[in-house]
Amino acid sequence: MIKNMKIAIILGTRPEIIKMSPIIRECEKQGIEYYILHTGQHYSYEMDKIFFEQLKLPQAKYNLDVGSGKHGEQTAKMLAGIEEILVKDRPDVILVQGDTNTVLAGTLAASKLQIKIGHVEAGLRSFDRTMPEETNRVIADHTSDYLFASTETSKRYLLNEGIPKEKIFVTGNTVVDAAYQNLEISKYETNILTKLSIEEKKYIVATVHRAENVDSKERLSGILNAFSHIYKEFGLPIIFPIHPRTAKMIGEFGLKFPEGTRLIKPLGYLEFLQLESSARLILTDSGGVQEESCIFRIPCVTLRDNTERPETVEVGANLVAGAGEKIIEYARKMMESDCEWENPYGKGNAAELTIQNTVTG
Repeated sequence: MIKNMKIAIILGTRPEIIKMSPIIRECEKQGIEYYILHTGQHYSYEMDKIFFEQLKLPQAKYNLDVGSGKHGEQTAKMLAGIEEILVKDRPDVILVQGDTNTVLAGTLAASKLQIKIGHVEAGLRSFDRTMPEETNRVIADHTSDYLFASTETSKRYLLNEGIPKEKIFVTGNTVVDAAYQNLEISKYETNILTKLSIEEKKYIVATVHRAENVDSKERLSGILNAFSHIYKEFGLPIIFPIHPRTAKMIGEFGLKFPEGTRLIKPLGYLEFLQLESSARLILTDSGGVQEESCIFRIPCVTLRDNTERPETVEVGANLVAGAGEKIIEYARKMMESDCEWENPYGKGNAAELTIQNTVTG
């Protein structure tokens, strides 16, 4: 063991499990005492057990099984449950990742108990306070002792908000570690291209799930219309793993699925990694997919009006199109990309740097 230290890794959603998987592996590798506390924010732990198994991760020690609910109700349940565990099994530091209600509850509980807090992926900003995630990010950053920023841009945002520079560590993003580690694991589990009878670089991937897109008939219609034009222009099938809510709202609005858009059921994480890593172009409103497409050097068009991943735009990996005709224009531009941008999220050693700075801090 490097140091007589105990770390509590608090997570509750599958994106958190993915981005924390390299940190968990690094704790194992370095022989650091740690435990996983799963809040059950998205799925029950029973449902997530298989996810841990697929990623070859040890199981969680604690499970709150909070489930979904209104923001206040859900956060309150998690806050009470996390506090009880931290009092009983007190760590030296907690690690949280991103901008979920789990992150908010974890940081509040640890802060009140005077337990040090490390925030993985600190400093992300959309500057849109209508997004609950933005509130969670800001509160987590301003209550944390160690802020693990993915990029110099994130560090600058934190400094601009008055956070002392000695608390900030630019580590790169664990999504890079996770993308490559978990893509390698996926090769032993499945082959989605064979399953779907598609060839590398001869298809486009689309994902649409955000409320501002799927709950608006105008925006959803604009996105589907763009898909139709893109298929007609390039002749490449658009593989669309459709979120249940997106399918529901398309039906309620009386919209039609465009020609050339191939609907498939939502994919597991490992299958989706394979799908996106071999695509010709990605159309998405997901923040995580923006990052992964950048890492895998797949051109991306973001179906939103803003992004908290500006680095992907700055290096030329991504264009932010909104939900209208710009999608078609930007798809044309990105289809011409040489995909030679430099990955802004680091070299794939973010977990090592995070644990190193946590232990020595």
